[in-house]
Amino acid sequence: MTDCFELLGLPRRALLDESELQAAWHQKSREVHPDQPGGSATLAAEINTAYETLLAPEKRLRHLLELHAVPWRTIPISAEIMTLFSQIGPQLQNAVVLTKKKQAASSAIAKALLAPEELKLREVLEDLTAQIEARRAKVLASLADASLDQIQVVQATLAYLAKWQGQIRESLLALM
Repeated sequence: MTDCFELLGLPRRALLDESELQAAWHQKSREVHPDQPGGSATLAAEINTAYETLLAPEKRLRHLLELHAVPWRTIPISAEIMTLFSQIGPQLQNAVVLTKKKQAASSAIAKALLAPEELKLREVLEDLTAQIEARRAKVLASLADASLDQIQVVQATLAYLAKWQGQIRESLLALM
């Protein structure tokens, strides 16, 4: 397994400064770029993959856990995350229903009649996105002195939040 931290010359840490990560990626990319003497397309691709892995906190934490050979275990979802999920699930279903209604609307009037419902749903989905972002920030802040067991819990939580964020984004796009 490739050590993304080592490949980019960064310390193995749960928290990375984004500007430090980007600077390391730029430097390594310049060094191995296929257009440079001695450059390598394969190594350039590995550098890009390492950057993508370390940029996303949930991927970075999963990679860190793999490097430390932490065995996989089921992580129970906290009550706070379950509460958030119980709010997100129904709204995603509402988005599916409304998208179907919009597709079935054959006249401008029929579409216009759906506009208030769409506006309200968009506001709810955007509020949920803000809640997810706030939760992500809170979870990431807990990484400062986290043990590997705690990192495993944070990684699982971030993975759920990233998935829900993506689903909300897709729903908002489908409503357009």
